[in-house]
Amino acid sequence: MKSLGQQLIVELYGCDRTLLDDPSCLERILTEAISRSGGTVIKPCFHHFSPHGVTGVVVIAESHVAVHTWPEFGYCALDVFTCGTQVQTDQIFEFVRSELQAQETSVMEVKRGTLVLPPHEELRHKPMEAIPSV
Repeated sequence: MKSLGQQLIVELYGCDRTLLDDPSCLERILTEAISRSGGTVIKPCFHHFSPHGVTGVVVIAESHVAVHTWPEFGYCALDVFTCGTQVQTDQIFEFVRSELQAQETSVMEVKRGTLVLPPHEELRHKPMEAIPSV
């Protein structure tokens, strides 16, 4: 089976609590991770909650990377969703893990848009014949 994309659902525990509460730092970490992985940053959007915690998303040409933090627990939820084969999602995960100094991690990979195609047929990211005419 072939898929249109993949999603990493990442749990990061024992992270640096100061970093988890800094939206500008998280934005820098995510955009650098995306650039290193071969992704194309379109637009970041981050929000700091009171008294603490950050939610942020970086829209990329290949889909998105999102982060949700609970500094009081040293916990970060990271979602990496990409389409096509250009982005190295494991590089995003490893860079974020390292930068946040996570002590423990859990990663689940989910194939998105799983399609059954004949073995000889190539799955193209944006096939023209799939676009309806007007």
